[in-house]
Amino acid sequence: MSANLAVPSVTADYAQRVADDLSANRGEQERVRSELDRLQDELVRLEESEQVLTKMQDVLGGAPKQTAKQGKSRRTAAVPAARRSNAKTAAGKEGAASGRRTPKKSASAKKPGEATWLELTTAYLGGQSEPRSAAEVSASLTEAHPERSVQVTVVRNALEQGVAQGLLERSKQGRSVFYSPADTVPAPSDS
Repeated sequence: MSANLAVPSVTADYAQRVADDLSANRGEQERVRSELDRLQDELVRLEESEQVLTKMQDVLGGAPKQTAKQGKSRRTAAVPAARRSNAKTAAGKEGAASGRRTPKKSASAKKPGEATWLELTTAYLGGQSEPRSAAEVSASLTEAHPERSVQVTVVRNALEQGVAQGLLERSKQGRSVFYSPADTVPAPSDS
């Protein structure tokens, strides 16, 4: 009779293990989906930063030659921009038709009426008494604008854009880089 009692107990144990494994699997799928969404958003922000940097590079006098290693590491170089944007549009339509989630718009995209990162960074530095690093500026903007997704790389790009436009000055202390507002009034000469 003990053999009959052992069979349902073992079956129940296996059923519980399978249910636990299934639950863990579903949880892991959700975690991976969240990570995928985050990575897609990050990729969009990086591509936008690349466009800004490319424009800044063009304004500053052209592009230096890429090394062979840099050229190989860029996946997007193989697909022309027009096809790449059409592919994204088609993927979004296909995802909507099949019920799948489509990647969200970048949180760093400028909404109408919102200040640009350059405006925010120059305004913040204008109120400071000493130079600040990109990380410090980013942390302060995160506190001041919790509704916006603030990334140090985006802030650093805006700061460099400000330097390129003569709005900000860059100074180095060891390996650290600090930014401050550019002096708009030339200092009087002692001559």
